Amino acid sequence: MRHDVVVVGAGHAGLALSAALAARGIEHVVLERDSVGATWRTRWDSFRLVTPNWAIDLPGGTYDGDEPDGYMPRDEIVAFLERYADGQGLPVRAGVEVTGVRTVDDGFELDTSDGSIRTRVLAAASGAFQRPHRPEGLAALSPDVAVLEVTGYTNPAALPEGDVLVIGSGQTGCQVAEELHDAGRDVVLACGRAPWIPRRIGDRDLVWWAVQTGFFDQTLDGMPPGARLVSNPLTTGHGGGHDLHYRTLQAIGVTLAGRFAGADERLVRFDDDLAACVGWGDDRYVEFMGLVRNLIAQRGLPDVEIEAPAPFAADAPTSRPASRCAAVIVTSGFRPHYGAWMPWAQAFDPLGFPLQVDGASTVVEGLYFMGVHFLRKRKSAILVGAGEDAQVVADGIAVRLGAGPAG
Repeated sequence: MRHDVVVVGAGHAGLALSAALAARGIEHVVLERDSVGATWRTRWDSFRLVTPNWAIDLPGGTYDGDEPDGYMPRDEIVAFLERYADGQGLPVRAGVEVTGVRTVDDGFELDTSDGSIRTRVLAAASGAFQRPHRPEGLAALSPDVAVLEVTGYTNPAALPEGDVLVIGSGQTGCQVAEELHDAGRDVVLACGRAPWIPRRIGDRDLVWWAVQTGFFDQTLDGMPPGARLVSNPLTTGHGGGHDLHYRTLQAIGVTLAGRFAGADERLVRFDDDLAACVGWGDDRYVEFMGLVRNLIAQRGLPDVEIEAPAPFAADAPTSRPASRCAAVIVTSGFRPHYGAWMPWAQAFDPLGFPLQVDGASTVVEGLYFMGVHFLRKRKSAILVGAGEDAQVVADGIAVRLGAGPAG
């Protein structure tokens, strides 16, 4: 079986690329080991988008409901992607897992659960972060403590009764901590460095400002190493969308601590760095508000009230009896894991991200990527950026195949 292009992964990034390829008349197939939108299906029960519905930008597909300023829940996101794939007539083959790949004279040969497949071009859209990152030290906890990755979390009722430790304070960790607290649990959140922005600035959603100021168009140029592993700005789409960050969590009664520093059967330990983590996030807030002020001045927009971060009391514990933890939820991020099926270790940087320009591998000829955080810009891995990247990557593939970019 031969194709001009094989796209691996039928999440929003793979579907966006498929639609862009179809618009150029490029023959291709999308292989998905599970089903369309599989990663979205694994989110916890109450999951909602953090970006507004109007921000969905896929080739030939935007939000089609009656709540553009809302935040779609998990099952509606999946339904939207299914409608998109069907409506665009995208050539998705669900239930086909790619287990290996090698270069051959005319491109690539893939080992799949449905046999061998050859292709001239291979596009990996299998997710920016495929492997959960579990901090060291958890193995020493008592086996009586339930430890699970956030992908295994569904809702508070599914956890053992008792206190919950959430490790990792990005968007996911903060949302889970809020949900658990609202369900009556005592929650400790082990924090790290995370930026925050108010849900609304003036009468507009923060995402509007992120788009208009160029925040989402920022590239990695000039950024420090590891910038790709920094959390997206803290906020939530629950309850119509509201502020969610360290100060809001502390105000409702979530116990904040510094970074998780290890554990044994007696104690869970935390670094004494909560104040530094909060200060780092406050600095990012100030930077973003600088962009807002510049935009207001450039366009003559109505002024908005911009307040300095409120004082923060960093009276955080540095340890906690392990016996008080009934469950630990690990939300300390994910890492790339293309090596699970790709043999080209030299094609990735030390963090596991592909070495590429505009989605095209600089190491392996004919290999492309989609849906990678900072593939081109800050917005590359999210719904608001998928459409733009898909057009650029599809143009590159078209040129390689001799079809030329879209007119």
